Amino acid sequence: MRLTPLTSVASVLWTGYLTLASPTSKSADLASYILKEGQRSVLGITENLGGKGSKAPGTAAGLFIASPNTANPDYYYTWTRDSALTIKCLIDLFESSGWGYPITHQELEADIRNYISAQAVLQNVSNPSGTLKDGSGLGEPKFEIDLNPFTGSWGRPQRDGPALRATAMITYADWLISHGQGSEASEIMWPIISNDLAYVGQYWNNTGFDLWEEVDGSSFFTLAVQHRALVQGANLAKKLGKSCPACASQAPQILCFLQSFWNGKYITANINLETSRSGIDLNTVLGSIHTFDPEAACDDSTFQPCSARALANHKVYVDSFRSIYKINAGIAKGSAANVGRYPEDVYQGGIHGKYLATLAAAEMLYDALYQWNKIGKLDVTETSLAFFGDFDASVRKGSYSAHSQTFKTLTSAIRTYADGFLTLVQEYTPSNGSLAEQYNRNTSVPLSANDLTWSYASFVTAVQRRASNVPASWGEKSANVVPTTCSASPVTGTYSAVASAFPTSTSCVPATNVVPITFYLIENTFYGENVYMTGNISALGNWNTDNGFPLTANLYTETDNLWFGSVEFISAGTPFEYKYYKFEPNGTVIWESGENRVYVAPTGCPIQPNQHDVWRS
Repeated sequence: MRLTPLTSVASVLWTGYLTLASPTSKSADLASYILKEGQRSVLGITENLGGKGSKAPGTAAGLFIASPNTANPDYYYTWTRDSALTIKCLIDLFESSGWGYPITHQELEADIRNYISAQAVLQNVSNPSGTLKDGSGLGEPKFEIDLNPFTGSWGRPQRDGPALRATAMITYADWLISHGQGSEASEIMWPIISNDLAYVGQYWNNTGFDLWEEVDGSSFFTLAVQHRALVQGANLAKKLGKSCPACASQAPQILCFLQSFWNGKYITANINLETSRSGIDLNTVLGSIHTFDPEAACDDSTFQPCSARALANHKVYVDSFRSIYKINAGIAKGSAANVGRYPEDVYQGGIHGKYLATLAAAEMLYDALYQWNKIGKLDVTETSLAFFGDFDASVRKGSYSAHSQTFKTLTSAIRTYADGFLTLVQEYTPSNGSLAEQYNRNTSVPLSANDLTWSYASFVTAVQRRASNVPASWGEKSANVVPTTCSASPVTGTYSAVASAFPTSTSCVPATNVVPITFYLIENTFYGENVYMTGNISALGNWNTDNGFPLTANLYTETDNLWFGSVEFISAGTPFEYKYYKFEPNGTVIWESGENRVYVAPTGCPIQPNQHDVWRS
């Protein structure tokens, strides 16, 4: 159900949890866990939000850190994709109004507006992927917590971020329009949204790194969310009397290309790349979840959660982990199993369970259950027969109405199956409710980054769908027809810096630990000549030129001789000396002239700590 702003979700949502399952002690225990962990997850999200979060000191207002972890792995950055998925979760909660979570409606809207203002700034930040001038910079995957570019080596560009950010902002813009605030949607929101839509329309047919930041190719998840973004963008443009040339022309062609990922048995996560992977991947389940439309039929073309393709893919995906996880020992097919990113994974020791993956496996099934109940029937096809056979070995191909015993038997079993994934998450959630990035495939001990923002958001969206609390339609019913012939003729976008945004909250959690500082240096160099800096602190090499901090020339042009780099692990309040030097192609070192430079790492609330210097000849 879609709740109105006047409905108390606290009374509807949590009661729903208690009545959906049979009244056994086990289901009551799960319901109690869902209530407690749902509140903990919203708190976990806000703790990682700049401007207010206790675990995000020094982070600019409106930016989500991926995790408070700063080493092994260092996730103390803001990712465009993760942040967009997280704010979309909060926007959906905001539009439902009143949900029994530890945050008020007013606070949540302030968080949404701070996010929008921060993203308007990030759109204009030149970075290793490019600039806003041709849109290329919008494909940069992550930034420093102070709104500065991340300049280290990385898998870039990543083309899902602009689409996901546009979808989140369009959702809020639609709410503004429906509440008589169309001028804000038009004057503040549209300029930001149109940049991202232009990027999607121009670059969708270019390869890029997938959401795991490991392979460069064409990604199912990326294309699926790009299609959705352009469809929603076209609808918003029409409401506002704006123009989006790429929306109407490119969305059908993306949908056409999207069909290439279906291999007859499951959805292949990535194509147009050299890899020995099977293509079985959480990427594809997430694609169905984040293009779920509560008004849609079980359309194979858009891989809706209740579609035969999505269901067949879900089975192949889950089954691929059954035999490679020790914690899955003894779990039969048709029962929930722990899952991860993909069966060939080697990250952090390899193939570990992932909270957001196990939650996604549940969420897709809750989405499908919602769609079947709304449609009033369930179809078993040759493609989906194996999936349904796990729950009723006697089931045959056919269409089963909601009044039939087969429909009731299957949907009841599938709901139990979906709840099983939540039960696994419950089993491996620490007593304090924190959700890390992963849990060990053999011991179930949480590992990798702690308090992962995306894990918390995944819990919230999964239990919302369990309660049949769904987001608004994105227009799938008018955008599911695949063109007879695919063609790729992307539209070159027009981009412009946003002149104004919502006022940003000035509150901030002071930086008391480390502060990343970006140094910018103007110096004319030639090919093969590299610029470094060193100083009297370990982060800068303690005056050892062999251990100095390298600057990057990613933004260097003939007219703007810019070298820059973000230095991390400098303690807040630390005064230090530094100086620039160059390594020549023959290995000699050339120092800049003059006395040592002096800088004090800021305390309090640095939004963009940076230093602009010019080489002293």
